[in-house]
Amino acid sequence: MTVNELKEQLNLTPLVEDDYDREVTDCYIGDLLSWVMGRAPADSAWLTVMGNINSIAVATLADTACIILVENAALDDNARQKAEMHGVNILTTPENSYSLAVKLSKLI
Repeated sequence: MTVNELKEQLNLTPLVEDDYDREVTDCYIGDLLSWVMGRAPADSAWLTVMGNINSIAVATLADTACIILVENAALDDNARQKAEMHGVNILTTPENSYSLAVKLSKLI
């Protein structure tokens, strides 16, 4: 499934669009950045409330397919600029991590 297909199927709102044709093969939920950096699988959709510049660095290092900011978590301006610069797909949703992950698990 691609990031674009996830966006459509889960009614996600795009914040930063880079490669929405990128494949998503897994899901990871976490807000402790050092934990995510060492454990999030490549090509995963990362569900978090962390919309700061450090999350962009973690997404890049972990090679996640996208960041999905849950519970309408904010993306700060510095993070948006860095995501655009490094090609990190970012989407948002009002749903919490659990309910979104349940839906996502049925798609991938």
